[in-house]
Amino acid sequence: ASTVAMASRAAKLAVLALALALVAVPARAFYLPGVAPQDFAPDDLVNFKVNSLTSDKTALPVEYYKLPFCQPPRIRSSAENLGEVLRGDRIFNSLYQMQTKLDETCKVVCRGAPLTKAQAQMLKKFIDDEYRVNMILDNLPAAVRVDYFDEDSETHKSLYERGFPVGFKDDGSQIAGSAVPGALEKKLVKAASWFASKGVKGGSKSFGKKKRLSLDDGTFFVNNHLRFTVLLHSDVDAKSSRIVGFEVAPVSVRHDFNGAWNELDPKLSSCSALNHPSVVFEDDGKTKPRDPKTVPPQKVEEGASIVFTYDVAFRESPVKWASRWDVYLQMADGKGVHWFSVVNSCLVVLFLSAMVAMILVRLLKRDISKYNALETIEEAQEESGWKLVHGDVFRAPAHATSLALLVGTGTQLLFMTFVVMVFAVLGFLSPANRGGLMTAALTLFAVAGFFNGYFSARVMKLFASSGAEWKQNALRAALYAPGVAFGVFFLLNLLCWEERSAGAAPFTALLSICALWFLVNVPLVFLGAYVGARSAAPELPVRTNKIPRRVPPQPWYMRGLFTALAGGLLPFAAVFIELFFILSSMWHHQVYYVFGILFLVLCIALVTCAEVAIVLCYFQLCSEDYEWWWRACLNSGSSALYVFMYSAWYFFANLEISRAIPSIMYFAYMALISAGFAAVTASVGFLACFAFCRAIYGSVKID
Repeated sequence: ASTVAMASRAAKLAVLALALALVAVPARAFYLPGVAPQDFAPDDLVNFKVNSLTSDKTALPVEYYKLPFCQPPRIRSSAENLGEVLRGDRIFNSLYQMQTKLDETCKVVCRGAPLTKAQAQMLKKFIDDEYRVNMILDNLPAAVRVDYFDEDSETHKSLYERGFPVGFKDDGSQIAGSAVPGALEKKLVKAASWFASKGVKGGSKSFGKKKRLSLDDGTFFVNNHLRFTVLLHSDVDAKSSRIVGFEVAPVSVRHDFNGAWNELDPKLSSCSALNHPSVVFEDDGKTKPRDPKTVPPQKVEEGASIVFTYDVAFRESPVKWASRWDVYLQMADGKGVHWFSVVNSCLVVLFLSAMVAMILVRLLKRDISKYNALETIEEAQEESGWKLVHGDVFRAPAHATSLALLVGTGTQLLFMTFVVMVFAVLGFLSPANRGGLMTAALTLFAVAGFFNGYFSARVMKLFASSGAEWKQNALRAALYAPGVAFGVFFLLNLLCWEERSAGAAPFTALLSICALWFLVNVPLVFLGAYVGARSAAPELPVRTNKIPRRVPPQPWYMRGLFTALAGGLLPFAAVFIELFFILSSMWHHQVYYVFGILFLVLCIALVTCAEVAIVLCYFQLCSEDYEWWWRACLNSGSSALYVFMYSAWYFFANLEISRAIPSIMYFAYMALISAGFAAVTASVGFLACFAFCRAIYGSVKID
């Protein structure tokens, strides 16, 4: 009855916390930027925006105007939320613009000043690091379409990669004739081999052969001409159109002009050569290289004055506005692998459920019947197994305060993750809402501080019924875990500042995080701790002996280290396939969108953690070892160790990061994520074992 009452009380507290969140975030919470469609009439002027430059090799975003690109007279920053700032998005206006349904060719943006030696070296460095330019039109990111030939279906297919390269270098590392380096090709080959290793059909791809380009002298070339293809879905009745696609094809061309440069009316003599596309896709799946004599590239060198130009072409598309993000969400036939992940997780949880059912239905039923049938004193003295430790099973563990903090932090993160997943599954956190996922996670983490305070106070009350120290416990719960996370983030932010990266959060963002921490999270932690301390202590089915019982020597397979390493394997097995796509989304700038499958996998992983903890706890008690409190946390929480080891393997196998600071940032952030995963799984294992122990010891007769 007390368990039901505790669950009912927790449900009421969840409703209260959600109500507080709704009060704290007024009606503006229902407005999602980028979700409302915008109609364009013919000849409407539409401006392009530019975002931070990104690179898979450095993982350090850089502001667009740090490079010698064309700048408007006044640079204006677009409105950004906290999540955008922390992601490194820096969105500005630009000189690129278009008129709806008006095709334009070789439109001049500007002619840059002669490059200084420092500017030329910086441009070469960014090209060598494979930085990509990110532009935005009507909230759609520019994307390069890469065509390939699928041997399984024997058809031509296309994939989109966000952004386009700053330039390229003549070392044979690109698809023949294209100004696009082979970064996407390498990713697709890796993904194809990984899919094939999992037995997923459709993973093998065939691409055009690489050929070393035969260019003029020089090494580095800048993509100074852009071909924009804007896809429109028109409404004939309303005489308006909606933008449903934004493709870009970058080209490097050395522009020539007649006479002196006229800023108001530039006359370029090199535009006629741009009528030949840089890459032509043929029926055999190969590419035809461009002739460097027809379109000479723009070399990066000191003293060069780069002319930036662009084309705009409009094309009608049957794609509706609601489906315009679909092309960005295609992940190289990854859908089959996602379902493979779900099937794999289901098999794991079915295996564990069968073991738990066998323990609960057969072994426990037999044990309880045997223990309750003991009538004589002699029989009671000869009892063995888990009933023998009934007088010590609820004895306070060592470092009980740390255990309470771990459980409280885990429940806080669990509530945050659950609500974020629900919002994402319902579509409120679409990729069009840049930074929305991170903003929602930070806000909900602060609101979930109520559960941190409540559960940590309830766990502490198990060991100190007076609850007099709830204020000190609440202060530790409010400061320890957020303080460690903020400290690591601040140190990494200093490294980003040192690198002059756009990923460095400004001072105002740090103030916003501190405001969420001290003005929202801390008061709610104290409120939860107050409610938990005022509540009655959880009722225990047996009394604890004054003198602790000696724990007999345990066999090697029942010791803490072995059970922890073995117990963490199964929860990790339930999530490791989906973890591949999550890491690709984080470090390869891909869009993760299968939140429904992720939510299902997460639920399966948590059920697996609870079942693993219960099974190992039962075996431990049968070995007359009653020190299960910390073991319950470690047996399920150790799955985070495998998550961190997997992230280390991913770093060396799938990333090209070689510099020290990005490497430090990668492992530091993955360590934080693994620690959060450990707190969630450990708290689930602890709560499951606590409920299990209360249930079995409440079912037997104890004198």
